Formats: sequence, C-alpha cells, structure tokens
Amino acid sequence: MLLTLVIIYLLVTIGIGLYAAKRVKNTADFAIAGRHLPLIMVVTTTFATWFGSETVLGIPAKFIENGLGGVVEDPFGAGTCLILVGLFFAGKLYRMTLLTISDYYRERFGRTVEVVCSVIIMVSYLGWVSAQVTALGLVFNVLSAGAISVPLGMVIGVVSILAYTLFGGMWSVALTDFIQMIILVVGLTAIAIFAGNMAGGADKVIDLATSRDLFKFWPEPTFKDIAFFLAAAVTIMFGSIPQQDVFQRVMSANSEGAARKGAVIGGVFYILFAFVPMFIVVSALIVMPEKTADLLKEDPQKVMPTLVLEYMPFAMQVLFFGALLSAIKSTASATLLAPSVTFTENIWRQFRPHTSDQQQLRTMRITVLVFSTFVLTYAIYMQGTSIYEMVSGAYQVTLVGAFIPLVFGLYWKRATTQGAIFAIVLGLVTWLLFMVTPAGEVFPGQLAGLLASLTGMLVGSLGPQAIRNAHASHHKLAGL
Repeated sequence: MLLTLVIIYLLVTIGIGLYAAKRVKNTADFAIAGRHLPLIMVVTTTFATWFGSETVLGIPAKFIENGLGGVVEDPFGAGTCLILVGLFFAGKLYRMTLLTISDYYRERFGRTVEVVCSVIIMVSYLGWVSAQVTALGLVFNVLSAGAISVPLGMVIGVVSILAYTLFGGMWSVALTDFIQMIILVVGLTAIAIFAGNMAGGADKVIDLATSRDLFKFWPEPTFKDIAFFLAAAVTIMFGSIPQQDVFQRVMSANSEGAARKGAVIGGVFYILFAFVPMFIVVSALIVMPEKTADLLKEDPQKVMPTLVLEYMPFAMQVLFFGALLSAIKSTASATLLAPSVTFTENIWRQFRPHTSDQQQLRTMRITVLVFSTFVLTYAIYMQGTSIYEMVSGAYQVTLVGAFIPLVFGLYWKRATTQGAIFAIVLGLVTWLLFMVTPAGEVFPGQLAGLLASLTGMLVGSLGPQAIRNAHASHHKLAGL
C-alpha cells in the first residue's frame, strides 16, 4: 500500500512538471525559467535544491557519530554558502544577464578559462547527483522490503525525474520544488513532533543529545584539528558558490532584489530546518536504543527510515516517504539540469556556433538524458559509499579550481586571465597531490588547494606587472 502511494506521488509530480513544461519556448525558459520566478519561488527552489538526501539521511547519521562539529560542512557551510551568494554575488551576476556561470568566466577571462571551469563544474555534479540517485534506490529497496533491488530502485527514480526535467527544464524544477518543499516541511515537522512524543518529550531528546556531547561544535585547539575543521567548513561554503544550480536560481528571479533576498532567506531556512532530521534521529536513540545501536554500526542512514517503518503509524510513514522523496527529487532534478545546460552552452555551442535557439534547446534535452545515464552508472558503481561523503567530495573540485577566479574576477580589477589560469592549475595540482600522498592526512587537501589557488591568482596577475615595472625602472636607470 505504501509503495503504491509513493508511485502515485511520483506520477503526480511528473504531471506537475509536464504542466510547467508548457511554458518552455526557448533556451532561456529551459535554463533559467525566462527570469520570471517571484521571490517565494526563488526561496523554495533554493531551499529545496539544498535539502536533499544528505540532509534527511546523511547529516543526522554524521551528527549522531560526531556531534555538531561533524556537520560543519553541511548544513552550516551549505546554508552559509547561500547567504554569501545573496549578499555578495547575486546582485553583480544578475545584472550581467548571463545564461550560465561559465558565461561569466568567458566574459571576464576568455575562452580557455570558460572551458576549464565548465569541465570542473560538470565533474563536481557527478558525486552530488549520484548521492540523490543512491538515496532513491535505498528508498525503493526499503519500501518494497527488498523486492526492488537498490540498482533497480535507482533506475526507477532517475526515470521519474527525467520524465519532467527533460521537457520542462527550470520551469518544471521550480514548480515541482514549490510543491515538494511544502510536503517536505509539513511531513518532517509532523514526524519530529510524533518522534519527540514517543521519546517522552522534546526536553528528553535534547537532554540525551547534551549528555552525549552532541552539541559540541568547535574542534580541539590543535593545529591539525583546526585545519581539518576549517577545510570542512569552506568545502561547500565556498566550493558551491561557483555552481550552475545556485547560479540558475539567482538568474531565474524576476528582479535583482528577489535574486538577493531569495538566496539569503533560503540559506537561513535551510540551516534552521536541517536540525529537524537530527532531532528525529536522536529521538530514535530513546525509542529503539538497541536497534539504533546496531544500525549505527551497520548503516546509520537507515536509522530514520527504520524508526518510521517499525514504530510509527501508516499516516506518518506516508508523510515521511513523501517528504524524503520530495527532498531527493527536488535536488536531483536541479543537479541533472545544471551540468547539462553548462555543457551545451559553454562547450558544445563552440563547435556549432550558428545553431538556432530551438536546435540548442534540443541539444540541452539530449545532454540531460546522456548525463543522467552517466550518473546512474556511476551511482551503481559507487554503491556502499556514504551519501554525505559523496556530496562532500563533489564540492572540493570547484573549491580549488573555480572559486578564486570567480571572487577575484568580480572584486579585484587587477585580476588577469593569466592569474585565473595559474589559480586553476595550481589549485587542482596541489589538491590532487594531497589526495594521493600521505600529506593529505596531515593537512587537508582542499584547504591546501584553495591556498595554492589564491597564490596562483596573485602571482599570475601581479607577476607580469612587477616584471614590467622592474624593466621600466632598469631602463630609466640605464638612461640616467
């Protein structure tokens, strides 16, 4: 019965998405909803995109194991990212009327930087979308009591998202996000209240979390602990700023004010609401202590689904899986769309510069289909990797490769193309060296890559200028 209701829900969201697809007439409609979204829809689509499988399943599992300090990356870093986008990036980028974030790199630094940053951005999505696909497979496997295997569940999930993303693009994503966010907030809030009551009241849940030292946020005052804490904090906080899905939400707004406010409100709401799944999982420690202890050893991501399926009435089960699917589908649809639009606009278009807008739109849809196949294959191959780790790893590549050129390009007039290339190359090479050598165990690779990228930007931009100045001084002295 529960599986039947879930399938009906999937069909309803497909119907809503296809209804929204009627508004897609050109590439701007498909990529950024024709810049027509009001503030409320910018908030809901921003929040819904961030609130994915890792927030419902991954973050609570990490929180139970490591406390608040273990989830500094997400939700704290992720929510702060949206706030920073709203405060410092949305206005400047919105006024440039671009279709993708990679268009900015082309306008500021030229074709080479555009292509390299496009590839970096596209690669980063593989892990994030795969995390959502993995969660979809898990949901169908749990709901069918093992009758549907995890890989088959992944296929069903991807097909259900493709059914509307392929035709409606950003319009379908925004409208389904709006509906899904309502279901998500109502569903998880109701489950949190029910779980709190089962545990003997919210105060009992908070007391248990306090006794287990789960509210400890700051690291030990050692260089290594502080370095790894900072690295975790900036991974999504900075690494997700140069991302196409964030950019799409900013550019889809119907005004600059809506673009700025939507990101800030979405970020604040995300951080606050991410505590709800954490509360539910701590409640599980009281309601089913032995079962929870076993699941924490086996797979912490199964604690919440088990609590709902085995200890809650049918109505709560429907609410939970409706909320979980809403979280996953809203994130997955956005993250399938973003790299596909980037590839078509910033890489493919250069080989076919004279194609019409309708041909370009068709290419975007084909790319969504192809990218979905890649993601599905990767997700099946990566089975067993934690959802939280998949998402975390996805942002490191944009942090070390694309963040510094974006910030310095917007805020430093002396930033040059050579500086941007140096920043990308040094950042990526340093990060990879730390990833494959024991150095990464002593100092976090993504932080080393970020510092190297910053050095590359400064040296690449100021170096030639300093050499020219030195030559000029030498000629003056020679003249004297």
